[in-house]
Amino acid sequence: MPRESLSDSPSQRAQSAAAMRADLPRIDSNALLRGNNLLLIDHAGDRYILRMTRNNKLILTK
Repeated sequence: MPRESLSDSPSQRAQSAAAMRADLPRIDSNALLRGNNLLLIDHAGDRYILRMTRNNKLILTK
């Protein structure tokens, strides 16, 4: 991953970040949660909880 240069402007960094995100796989949160507010995720032997709040925000906790 390229490192940011101190001389890069904020708009150059934002454009770089946006370009990187465009190539990442995407999945809609509704497809993950399937009508629920909680989702258990098993990862590398640990269990995480993905929770949707009343304010429609997502929180991931271990």
